[in-house]
Amino acid sequence: MNPPNPSTPVAATASQAPVGVVESERLFQGGQEVVIRHAGTEYRLRITRQNKLILTK
Repeated sequence: MNPPNPSTPVAATASQAPVGVVESERLFQGGQEVVIRHAGTEYRLRITRQNKLILTK
């Protein structure tokens, strides 16, 4: 069995809408941090030195 391709949407179950996929390189555009506004609140998504993602309010 082949592993899922990370660039294709995940198949939705009957109770879920399809999930969109965004590559982190496109989101960060060469930077290390992005600000995401959701419902009037800002969140910071950053890449750590260990190449992991951290989301903070």
